[in-house]
Amino acid sequence: MLTELTISNFALIDHLEVNFSKGMTSITGETGAGKSILLGGLALVLGKRADLSTLKDKSKKCFVDATFSISAYHLQEFFDGVDLDYEPITSIRREIVPSGKSRAFINDTPVTLDILQQLGEKLIDIHSQHQTLSLTQEDYQLEVLDALADNEQNLSTYQSLRTAYLNLNHEITQLEAQKDNLEQEHDYNSFLLEELLNAPLTEGIIEQLEDEIQRLSHVEEIELQLSKAIQILDEEQMGIQVQLNEVKTSLNKISSLGEQYQQLNERMESLRIELNDLSSELNRSLEQLEANPSRLEEVNAQYQLLNDLFKKHQVLTIEELQIKRDELDGKVLKTANLEDTLNKLKSQLGKTEQQLAESSQLLSQKRQEVIPDFVDKMAKILALVGMPNARFQLELLPSDTYLIHGKEQLSFAFSANKGSDFGSLKKVASGGELSRIMLAVKAILSQYKTLPAIIFDEIDTGVSGEVAHKMGEIMQHMGNYMQVMTITHLPQVAAKGAHHFKVFKETHSGSTFTQLRKLSSDQRIEEIAQMLSGEVLTESAMQHAKELLN
Repeated sequence: MLTELTISNFALIDHLEVNFSKGMTSITGETGAGKSILLGGLALVLGKRADLSTLKDKSKKCFVDATFSISAYHLQEFFDGVDLDYEPITSIRREIVPSGKSRAFINDTPVTLDILQQLGEKLIDIHSQHQTLSLTQEDYQLEVLDALADNEQNLSTYQSLRTAYLNLNHEITQLEAQKDNLEQEHDYNSFLLEELLNAPLTEGIIEQLEDEIQRLSHVEEIELQLSKAIQILDEEQMGIQVQLNEVKTSLNKISSLGEQYQQLNERMESLRIELNDLSSELNRSLEQLEANPSRLEEVNAQYQLLNDLFKKHQVLTIEELQIKRDELDGKVLKTANLEDTLNKLKSQLGKTEQQLAESSQLLSQKRQEVIPDFVDKMAKILALVGMPNARFQLELLPSDTYLIHGKEQLSFAFSANKGSDFGSLKKVASGGELSRIMLAVKAILSQYKTLPAIIFDEIDTGVSGEVAHKMGEIMQHMGNYMQVMTITHLPQVAAKGAHHFKVFKETHSGSTFTQLRKLSSDQRIEEIAQMLSGEVLTESAMQHAKELLN
């Protein structure tokens, strides 16, 4: 519900502040007084594109503030979805600066125009004879039936299942295309994987192979040098070990004559032990050494294989080859498991489609049940507003595909006169008829769901007398369930409002300003009397105005 509206420096409005209440509010005024300007300011705060020409004073900022009570509108999810703090009393502000730039705020948080428009559509519904085309659209017609059928939860379930169904279908289609590609590559990937699995991809293998190749390639040289070293160490007469033993004997004799000699003796003993160990190691190495041409060939082959794999896979290290191996293993395994995955997904798709079919059938069944009641209520309301022969023919037609609102389409046919053929609303209903049909639809809907505040912008144009009286009564009745504002030139409609505002122009210092004033009881009598008789108030007009208000 709109509770407060402030407009500053917009068109003919210098500054305007007004509070609104629940129920039906009538807004009247002479032609050209500025009712459309008021709507323009409201449209601006709801997300309409800004235009620098709307600034009254081009040197000052234009702004529109609107405050809404939204606790009944179930908008918490919307606020969470656009990352805004939810407030039961929500404020919206729109600014246009002299440079032409526009800014928008929801609860003092800057927002894009798109978010502002989305919220605006949920808060206020503006209707005129030119804004009833949504009534001719199938999606809106189905929304009406679903409101009467209490299908909100059923539709939510259906749409969740439909999303899951479409996602599964898409995933299956992608996997089948992927399967074709993978199967074509499977043999080649398997060959590459086998090659890598057979290769010795262990850390440090390259260094080990290079070391072994060096050893096997120089066996004779190694054998010669090891033998020479052993001979120098172990020769019986002049070998290094024999001479060290003699040194050791000499130092041992004087080791007890002082700490200095004891340390020298110990160092010599360590050297002798180390040299003895070295001699043993040289002998073992010599014993293990043997020429092995077949092993050399094998090691060279492994080394060449690894270098070939480096080139083939365009990598430089064993670790990178291991990564390639694991990737290929994943691809080969995926190809092998893909058929199983597809079968599982197809099974899941079948179950989801069954649930979807049951959900769409429930939607259809509940819609079918409310159609007779809806058609009857529409006929009765339209008879009251001057369309006694209006008839509707609604038919649910099965669809081959799951559409956003169910697996069916709605044929919404209309005939305004006896003997006339039924046709689509878009083709056979006039603008005035569409306005009254929309009024009837909104009047019915208001009893079944929480609707945004609605503004009727002269939708009663072209009617008078008893029809105008009945249209006013319908709007008044809607005011019991929602906030209704009607801009009207008809006294019969204006008198039905629980509140009454008048739009008028004033001239000060050579400038014209549009103002909006809430009328007292006496002022309402005068305003409605003027609407009945014109500028000159007559006693009969005043009496008639009182009767209308009572």
